Amino acid sequence: MTTISSNALQGGQLTTGTATGSSSASGSSDNSTAAQIAQISKKISQLTEKLKEVSSTADRPAAEKKKQVEILQAEIKMLQAQLAQLQRKQAEEAQQKQEQQQIKATGVNKPSDDHQIDIYI
Repeated sequence: MTTISSNALQGGQLTTGTATGSSSASGSSDNSTAAQIAQISKKISQLTEKLKEVSSTADRPAAEKKKQVEILQAEIKMLQAQLAQLQRKQAEEAQQKQEQQQIKATGVNKPSDDHQIDIYI
């Protein structure tokens, strides 16, 4: 189970949100991995928009604004690292699936150029 914790300053107060995702160890984790990737991508987009808003507002003191920007950037960086990890996992699963399909297609019981027997009568 993977837990993502998000911290952001809003209106001078620190708020914390938590998103939890899990993936199964079986071969059906592809949908779960894809769902997690979509969820993290959406969260990164939301945080990027929030970062733009914070950067463009002039009603907060510079120190508070800087701290909030640093928190948002750190969270975006963490989510990007997790996204990269999930994408690697998804690519590995796809490669394994493709290799398994190739093995099934070119087995000993399947005709191929390498597995032919010439019979003369």
